[in-house]
Amino acid sequence: MLTQVQKKPFGLKDKIGYLFGDFGNDFTFILSSSFLLKFYTDVMGVDAFIVGIVMMIARFVDAFTDVAMGRICDRSKATQAGKFRPWIRRMCAPVAISSFLIYQSGLSGMSMGFKIAWLFVTYILWSSIFYTSINIPYGSMASAISPEPGDRQSLSTFRTLGGTLAGVIIGAGVPLFAFSQTENGQYFLDGGKFTLIAGLFSIFSVLAYLVCYTLTTERVQFTEEHKHKEYKLSTMFKNAAKNRALLSIIVASIVMLLAQLTMQSMAGYIYPNYYNSTVAQSVSTIVMMGGMILAASVAKPLAARFGKAEISIVANLFAAAVCLLLFFWRPQNVWVYVAVMGVCWIGLGIFAMVSWALITDVIDYSELKHGIREDGTVYALYSFARKLGQAAAAGVSGGLLSLIGYSDKTQNAPNVLNGIFNISTLVPAVGFALLALVLWFWYPLHKKQVEENVRRIKEKREKASRQE
Repeated sequence: MLTQVQKKPFGLKDKIGYLFGDFGNDFTFILSSSFLLKFYTDVMGVDAFIVGIVMMIARFVDAFTDVAMGRICDRSKATQAGKFRPWIRRMCAPVAISSFLIYQSGLSGMSMGFKIAWLFVTYILWSSIFYTSINIPYGSMASAISPEPGDRQSLSTFRTLGGTLAGVIIGAGVPLFAFSQTENGQYFLDGGKFTLIAGLFSIFSVLAYLVCYTLTTERVQFTEEHKHKEYKLSTMFKNAAKNRALLSIIVASIVMLLAQLTMQSMAGYIYPNYYNSTVAQSVSTIVMMGGMILAASVAKPLAARFGKAEISIVANLFAAAVCLLLFFWRPQNVWVYVAVMGVCWIGLGIFAMVSWALITDVIDYSELKHGIREDGTVYALYSFARKLGQAAAAGVSGGLLSLIGYSDKTQNAPNVLNGIFNISTLVPAVGFALLALVLWFWYPLHKKQVEENVRRIKEKREKASRQE
């Protein structure tokens, strides 16, 4: 059973605070998804396939840590600061420090075995332990800030904007400051500069987390009756296996991140290598921001009129068509490529603005289906799926780069450059099309069903309130 605590009303302060939470998350997450593969292939000299394998192995660790953190959140007692917010303050420093340790260019002269071991240990510490311990509570907190679907959609939009802002700073800043040129004018990633930048982003992430903690308020809490109604872990997995909404959104998340993160990570190769322009890579991030802002202005009214799942399907089909167009067109002018990719980001942005609200719909659906609300556990399973998507993106990108013969010595060979373009456009096109099909034919929470679930949840809470 849920109760709504009488605190100051939900408002702009909560939205801005929640924005800063993902702002902090993505100072380390986007840095990893966009540049970790590039850093370890070009600076540390590790084969792309090995980097991808290391990242995929780490995801199996997440199978335990994500679910464990979700259970810890669900079983923990609420404090005056809330049930989820305290974790943000506790874990902001460890996640920032562990992220910085990954990018130590001073170790590039060590043995290959040492560098692979260093990547594995530091990446596990960051992604599977510390990032998990802050991201699971942060994501679960949305349903505790407000029980209203409209408020949660606003939180989803502001969360996406926070991540986008961090993405712009990283995507626009890193290419301008972390790359140097050889005597023949070719760009390369400067390890010393990148290590310094990683340290600055870690500091920024801590500051952003603290702003999130300060500005947000948890209003919805569990009553004691609800807290003691718990499932065994085995029952939780059995229920998850029968939960069509959760299974489909998990698959959708894996496919989405496979497509989107492959596109993002390959930006570190297609701009400096294929087009030999780090300036274009920087500008492309600003263009992406423009697409996301446009998407943010239309996502909420479109979702209210047509439904979140419905507009997500159309947006992803649109993005797939744009990527497929680029694959066949193959523009030689880098600015044409930047402009067309910016159009693609309008479609991706619409889906991104509603994606976090989709999981709150799944949480409501799960409560009605199983009679117990476990925000942390459901979000943990969803988070684990997202990490599988990250791993798949790293594995696919790393494997395909190795397949086309990419290394620090062959990175500018004609056949390698042609392969880089193919990976950058065709993999996202297939992924976005598959994501649309999953949401269309498998995901059950379309507009009418969501409205019915919201009505039933409200009736349930009103009945419980009268009984108290």
